[in-house]
Amino acid sequence: MPSVGDKIKHIAIAATGDQNLGVEDFAGRNLVIYFYPKDNTPGCTTESQGFRDHLDAFQQANTAVVGVSRDSLKSHDNFRNKHDLPFDLLSDSDEQLCRYFDVIKEKNMYGKKFMGIERSTFLIDAEGILRQEWRKVRVPGHVEAVLEAAQNL
Repeated sequence: MPSVGDKIKHIAIAATGDQNLGVEDFAGRNLVIYFYPKDNTPGCTTESQGFRDHLDAFQQANTAVVGVSRDSLKSHDNFRNKHDLPFDLLSDSDEQLCRYFDVIKEKNMYGKKFMGIERSTFLIDAEGILRQEWRKVRVPGHVEAVLEAAQNL
């Protein structure tokens, strides 16, 4: 698991648009990677729409945005189209990127325990260095906090 100040390992995984993407594909730009549990669920939809609605401001701060979940590319394509998401979503079905960032955690829903993605966001600078991380994210106000951090890089 990388710590703030560490260079991020290049792990390319399947992304929307029939491509594989990793940190090196965004060299020269800052990168926000946000991990979310599931396409088309209320919190994940609100968070993704927040990044969508603030994308121009992120781009002005030389910052790209990508979302990551374990959902399939087909699910991601449907999610992107339904909510007009103008950035790529990565399908981490084998949890390679999720495990690298240590976002797979035990969760409890209706008394049943299972392993799932803990909503988390990582801000990586133009040189591929992890500059800030947010774990156990609560959606309200989160996108704005990430944007402010990106603008201050």
